[in-house]
This record gives sequence, structure tokens and C-alpha cells, in this order.
Amino acid sequence: MIMKNKVTFYAALLGLLWLFCASCNYTIKVKNGPTAYELKRYHDAITFLQKEYPKAKSRSEKGKIAYKLADSYTNTGKNNTAIQWYKTAYDNGYGSEALRGYAYALKQAERYKEALEVFKELGIEIGSPYEYRKEITACQVATDWNKQIPESGITVEPVPFNSPQNDFAPIWFPDGRLVFSSDRTAANGKESYRWTGNRYMDMFIVEPNQASAQLFDPGLNSPTHEATPCFAASGKEVFFVRTIADEETADQYCRLVVAQLNERNQWSGAELLGFQKPRLNYIHPCLSKDGNYLYFACNDPEGWGGYDLYVTTRKPNSETGWSEPKLLSRSINTTANELFPAFEGDTLFFASNGHPGMGGLDIFKTYKLDKTNWAPPVNLKSPINSGADDFGWITQPAPATNGKTLKSGDLIKSGFFTSNRANESAKGQDDIYAFSQRVPPPKPPKKVDTTSVAVQPQMIIEGYVVEKIFATPDDPNTKMIGRKPVSAANVLIENGDKPTNIKVNADGYFKIVAKSQTDYKFTATKDGYLSNYTLFSTKGIGTDPKNPVQTFEVEIVLDKIYLNKEIVLENIYYDYDKWDIRPDAEPTLNKLAEVLQQNPKIKIQLGSHTDCRGNDNYNQGLSQKRAQSAVDYLLRKGIIPERLTALGYGEQNPSADCACNKCTEPEHQRNRRTTFKILE
Repeated sequence: MIMKNKVTFYAALLGLLWLFCASCNYTIKVKNGPTAYELKRYHDAITFLQKEYPKAKSRSEKGKIAYKLADSYTNTGKNNTAIQWYKTAYDNGYGSEALRGYAYALKQAERYKEALEVFKELGIEIGSPYEYRKEITACQVATDWNKQIPESGITVEPVPFNSPQNDFAPIWFPDGRLVFSSDRTAANGKESYRWTGNRYMDMFIVEPNQASAQLFDPGLNSPTHEATPCFAASGKEVFFVRTIADEETADQYCRLVVAQLNERNQWSGAELLGFQKPRLNYIHPCLSKDGNYLYFACNDPEGWGGYDLYVTTRKPNSETGWSEPKLLSRSINTTANELFPAFEGDTLFFASNGHPGMGGLDIFKTYKLDKTNWAPPVNLKSPINSGADDFGWITQPAPATNGKTLKSGDLIKSGFFTSNRANESAKGQDDIYAFSQRVPPPKPPKKVDTTSVAVQPQMIIEGYVVEKIFATPDDPNTKMIGRKPVSAANVLIENGDKPTNIKVNADGYFKIVAKSQTDYKFTATKDGYLSNYTLFSTKGIGTDPKNPVQTFEVEIVLDKIYLNKEIVLENIYYDYDKWDIRPDAEPTLNKLAEVLQQNPKIKIQLGSHTDCRGNDNYNQGLSQKRAQSAVDYLLRKGIIPERLTALGYGEQNPSADCACNKCTEPEHQRNRRTTFKILE
């Protein structure tokens, strides 16, 4: 009956370095591995699970424990150990989820040849080679890039001030020292962060060539997380990230805050930047050299997907002091994550796991072609990027040449970045690395092709219509394990001109040549599926003479229609003893309203279930009120009453198979759910 909040935590680990949502309560006393794992207390889970694995009595039980161990090691930055446990889990029948973890762990370890073969095997196992085609290509490309390291002139080595914990995202302080983020033992606060077993993150400062770092400022660092600062050129203004509890729900969110250096050379109390929306995470601030533009990453669902990069303009006379943030173009942002923006002159560097890369996050660079258009991002390749997560790039000023031409061995540039790559020189999980790039020896002259013809600039959009593959076929309440193409679907293309229709081929594929500075909407339909759409904009994508033909990919995911089958709506939570729709439930219901608008002929039933605790009649009435609240919300979104029905199930039809007095809290959580059912 009690609806438990989800809490968002900021984790500086594994290069994940964005936010996680976890149904965690650190006051719960944990006595076994599965409970610690469910609560995302991975550091504790490993200790328990290691003891429980030898005691497992069946192959199936060994597979479950091995998978939890592998995932816990992944989430605590121990990828090489995770590899063997993913393999053990798969060998003990855990299935495609373990094989997937094994493939990605091999890729992160740069065992690309092995990873490629496992990705192929994985595609066959789930019944869709389509799902991992990009990963197979990435393994091939990364192998070639590693062969080119001698030609790059780049050397990489860890800095002396790394700790056995996480150290990441260095930034220049105006006096020439480095400020970075870390959860090392010298961090503020006495409590450990149960996800990692380390301290909460704080900001530290250090001379670049020294081994001893100090807390940046005790007044700015608090017992919670502070990280990823950036400074105004004057050194008198700092922007950084702090986790702050939401006033209504007590959920923790990452917020951008700013502090000023006063006349006593002390930092003022940090203040929230006023443009931030509630219940979103704002991370990784980056201030332009003139101090007028602030770039950052945010997980706003109105973006392109995952974390996207935004920019806001300083406006001292406005209510918030800043303009409404603008989303950077699709040339930069993908449906995955873009993070850690940084500038070197006019060049923007950022980390992404959405653009083609070598493993996790890779570092890319781009630049503005004009006021609104950005050039296609370029991967920095190996040895800067690796199979692991690489991010947080800064450079030192280029050495003066005094007009002389650089020769082989001369320094071009140097700087720092972060990586969680596994090698003998790695000290912690996330480490900071110094790099230098020198002029490489000259290459043998290439034969010049005088017959080449200039290629006309083009933007090509390749589209795929796909459907979800579930762990249990035709059961949409089981885990999605992949996607496969939908053949013969119709795609309506709208861009402000006369709409056009395309029928996809057997691979669910279509292709168009796109116009510049144009918004596109692609709507896919097929009998037996709910219609759906995706958007793409060529606005802000410039034409680069070096890359005249640019190809972008869109996917339209169609959901099968399962008549009279209850489907769980994720992230619908209610406060104890209440039936009001909470703000954190609105995005899911907004999406359902959108589905109903896209499919005007279907009728649905909204259902609500409670757990088994409490009086039967009371739970029945409470669930009916909650179901009706969901219906009322959709009515306010313009859905007509004839298409909606509310039904409260009370504690009937539990999802978890357990006796009431023996159900764990996660099992009670599974039973408290809101569902929808397509009636016709």
C-alpha cells in the first residue's frame, strides 16, 4: 500500500558520471547479497554474494548470483573481474542478459576481437543481428584506430595526484593550479556512499606536477556531493554541481550552483541558477571565455534523449539572470548521452556514448561553422579514447613557435583528461591522465589522385522501423532484450512540404536525402501495432567541406497491440494513503496520452494494484481512486471519456509470487503498480 519514492544519486564512477535512479533506503539493515544488490549497495552486495555463490545448490541459482556479482563489479569500476563473472553467469544458464554484459565488458577491456564474436553470438541468440550491428562495426574500427597510435604522436600517462578512489574532470584554476573532483578519503563528511563504498564527492586543488592535493574550499564542499566546477576568467566566480533534495519529495537531484569570491577572499554561499526545472538533473557546467555563455548537460525528456548539451546566455536584468537554455543541434546531441563540455579556443570538446566510438564514453571535438551551425563531431581516437569511459578534456596553452615551422618531435599541445581504462598504471577507478602530442615522423608521400570529383554536400537520413524483443516472447511485462526490424511498415514523412509515404523493406529500412534547416517528423504504421513517430531536425547542422556527405540515423519503435493484456506503466508512484497523481508520474501518463492521440481508435482500461498489506476493502477502494486519478489526468489531456475505463484491483492478482508476510520490500513494490489494458 505504501508507494516508495525513487531517489536519484550522482555517481562519479566507471565514467558513468551522470545520474542514477535507485529505489534506495540506506537505513535498511542488509543481511544478504540480493537485498544489497536491489538497493544498489553494490559495495556491500559483492561481499555477501561472494560468500553466497559457493553455497548455491543449483545451476540456475549460481547463474543468478554470478550475474549480480558481475553487475556489482561493473558498477564499482572493476571491469576485468566483471568479465569472468558475466561468463560464469552465462555458462550457468542466465541467458542473453549475461551474454550482453560479457560482450560490453570485453569491449571495455579492448578485447575487440573477442567482443565482436560475442556480439555476433548475442544477435543470433536474441533473434536480431540488427541490434548489435553498430557494436560489431565499432569493434572493427577501434582495432584499426589502435594500429594508428604510432602515427598520432600522442603519449598518455597517469598524473601523480591520482588516488585509489575516483579522480576525474580536471579544470584550470586561474592561478595555474588544477581543480578536480574526487571521492578520496580526504573528502568532506564521515559517511561512505554505499553504491561505491567511497566517500561522497568533493572538489580538490593541486599543482599539476605534485602528488598531494587539498580540499578546494571547505565552505563550498559539504557532506553531500559537489563536483565538476568551472571558473570565470577572473577567478571570482565558480559554477559547480551539488546534489540537493527536492522540497516536496526529498528526492536528490543534481543542480547547478554558483558562488562568488568576496573582498575577504572567501567564497559566498552557493546559490541555485534560476532557470533549472524541478525533477531534472543538471550537470557539468562549462563557462565561455567571456563569461556570457554557460554550457551544461541535462536529462530533460524534451531533448533528443539521455543527457544532452545545452547553452544559456547571461542576462543580468532577467528574473533568473540567465536566458531559457537552448538545446544544441543534432550534429552534437544524440539519443544517448552527451556530457562534459569544454572549450579550447573556438573548439568544443565533449564526451558521448552516442556517436561512433571505441567503447563507453569517447571524447569528441566540433566547432561552430557560423552562428547556429556546428561541424560534424570528430572522434579523438586512440590513445586518448579507449574501450573504457574517456571524458573531462582540458588543454594547456600551445607553446609559442615564434613563426618557426614545427619539426618532428616538437610539442604541439598537452593537457589532461579522465579515463577508467584498466592498465598497470591505473591507480583508482576513474583516474586523471596527462597527454602530450608531438609532431610525428613524416609519412611516406602518398600518390595524389587528380581524377577525384568534388562531392556535393548532402545530408542523408537512414531510418529503421523496429519492434521490441522481450525475454518472454509476447509478454511486454518481461525485460526488453533487444529490437528487431518490422517489415512492410508505412512511414509518413512530414517536413512542412507535401507529406510523402514510404514503405520500408524487409529490414525495416528507408532512406531520404534531407533538406538543411528543416524539421522532420516520421510516423510509422502497420496493422497489429500502435503507430508511433520520431522527430529529427537538420537545423544547426552545418556543411563541412571535409565531410560533405553526412549520414544520420533515426529509429521508430512500434509496440505490438496485446488485446486484453495488462501492461505495467513504469514510474507511477503514489504517496502513502493518497491517490493524487504526483509530478514524477506525469511524464509516463503524458506519454500514454500521446499514444492515445496517435492511435485514436483504441480504448483502454487503467488499472491500479496495491500490495497485500492493509485491509482488503480499504485497498480495493484506494486502488479504485488511484485508477480513476490516472483516467482523470488523461481526460485533462483531451482524451475523450468513452475511450477510458478505471478499475481498482486492490490486492488481487499480485505480480510477485510470495506469501504476504514473507514478501521483501522490492516484491511489495512490484505488487504496487498501475497498468493499462487495450480493450479494442
